[in-house]
Amino acid sequence: MLSSVLRSPLAIQVNIGIMRAFTEFRKIAASLPNTSADVAQLRKDFEELKLDIEDILHDQNDINENTRLQLDAISTALAELQAEHRHQAKRKPIGFIQPKEDEEEK
Repeated sequence: MLSSVLRSPLAIQVNIGIMRAFTEFRKIAASLPNTSADVAQLRKDFEELKLDIEDILHDQNDINENTRLQLDAISTALAELQAEHRHQAKRKPIGFIQPKEDEEEK
């Protein structure tokens, strides 16, 4: 765009080169066989990929939900086990180890 605003000979030559490149690109694009069929195929492929990705994300979301529920169940079970462990009475050590006086009072 700047080359079309500037009035130097170099800017004019650059602008002409750009226009020629665009016209060549248009010729090449027009000469491609079955352009509309290719675009239709690309759209179909894109929609299929989009549906596949949505299915994968849906399945992943289900897995994450199941994992979250399992982790909640594990956390609940651990909390229950810790609560049971706190309520157990202290036992005397087995063997030759004699309890210290401080431990006996607890």
